[in-house]
Amino acid sequence: MAIAASVVIVPIGVLFLVSGLIVNLLQSLFRRINRKVAELLWLELIWIVDWWSGVKIKLYTDPETLNMMVISNHKSDIDWLLGWVFAQRSGCLGSTLAVMKKSSKFLPVIGWSMWFSEFLFLERKWAKDESTLKAGLRRLKDYPQPFLMALYVEGTRFTNAKLLAAQEYASSTGLPVPRNVLIPRTKGFVTSVREMRSFAPAIMDMTVAIPKDSTPTMLRLFKGQSSVVRLFHRYVFFFFTM
Repeated sequence: MAIAASVVIVPIGVLFLVSGLIVNLLQSLFRRINRKVAELLWLELIWIVDWWSGVKIKLYTDPETLNMMVISNHKSDIDWLLGWVFAQRSGCLGSTLAVMKKSSKFLPVIGWSMWFSEFLFLERKWAKDESTLKAGLRRLKDYPQPFLMALYVEGTRFTNAKLLAAQEYASSTGLPVPRNVLIPRTKGFVTSVREMRSFAPAIMDMTVAIPKDSTPTMLRLFKGQSSVVRLFHRYVFFFFTM
């Protein structure tokens, strides 16, 4: 009886072991291939920024190549493109990820490429988003290349009306009153730090500064209208010191 059972159980056990190894190997291979494909696509958009429109992007940092969370303000509708320019200059464009609103993944071609590249898409409802965020970040633990995970901690794009609301909130709660950024939302940030601290050793604090008279937009890019954008990377925090 024991021999008969072992004849059935042992092959099944071996099958589970082998299939587990194959799945992991294929996942790693998929990620490596997908990185190259995504990079080719995204380089075309970077060409529009750098060459077609002649947007001058000035980096105030020394790019590092390691797993990192990048927190940033959200000033324009091309902030995601500015992030790709920074990632390209850092040598990890194809393995750049971000937390985005769910509707973004339905954008033709660009949104699809984000979805295949393991971007995280949230509904802005924490009851649903918490589990999505945690599961998505945990999947990055075995990511085969150095990656950047971008998180727009303000949760929305900057407008004068939103700035006024942020200033009123800051005054009523005793927080420093912002002049050029919004009040960050901490719930998603704290959750991300807790999930990533074991495999992403640093946080980069990026501030996007753009001129008010020539704010870069997708329309301006396609018209070939230039602008100047400054990316300030002010701090790097290592998780083991937090």
